[in-house]
Amino acid sequence: DLIVLAVPVGAMDQVMRDIAPHLAPGTTVTDVGSVKQAVIEAVVPHLPEGIPFVPAHPLAGTEHSGPRSGFAGLFDNKWCILVPGEAPRDAVDRLAELWRGMGSNVDEMDADHHDLVLAVTSHTPHLIAYTMVGVADDLRRVTDSEVIKYSAAGFRDFTRIAASDPTMWRDVFLTNKDATLEILGRFTEELFALQRAIRMGDGDLLHDYFTRTRTIRRGIIEAGQDTDAPDFGRVKVAKR
Repeated sequence: DLIVLAVPVGAMDQVMRDIAPHLAPGTTVTDVGSVKQAVIEAVVPHLPEGIPFVPAHPLAGTEHSGPRSGFAGLFDNKWCILVPGEAPRDAVDRLAELWRGMGSNVDEMDADHHDLVLAVTSHTPHLIAYTMVGVADDLRRVTDSEVIKYSAAGFRDFTRIAASDPTMWRDVFLTNKDATLEILGRFTEELFALQRAIRMGDGDLLHDYFTRTRTIRRGIIEAGQDTDAPDFGRVKVAKR
């Protein structure tokens, strides 16, 4: 009844080629990829006639991957974005019902907008995390033992994000190139502005900037997408 493509986005094309001849009439195909336009372009050309594709992206998970990293409350109060496109409404509604049944909130977007939103909320932050950890690795005046020993909250949280699956994230950046580069350009402009404020001793600009951005964090907590508890707001899940 339902096929879920849960592979790195760079593998979607080949997987779809392999399974297309074996799809039964009435099957719905969906995915859980972090990029949507590239996945649509990889999947749709191989769909047999009458087989709908409803792209999806559950905004949930941790830095761990694989079946053993799942847990019962993984999708509770997390968002799942559907990209209906040309899919029949009944197929979209059934998939939405499935995600709600697993605890998710469901929203709909078009593919390009999804990719831009995720470039802001997920893709660029991951790239920055990888970069900061790489900077620490390259800074020979700081030893590995010091990096590990004195990893206060900021660097510790960067390393958590940077522990994510490298194959998955390589494919994300290669397939969401335009949106990621746009956000990186904006990030660079903001970084240069803060760099100048630090150089010029402009404390007022720094304070105002940090005050404004602090409200974003409060908004995330108020929306129930994190808590203000210690340990990065995450509850450790006991292994079964």
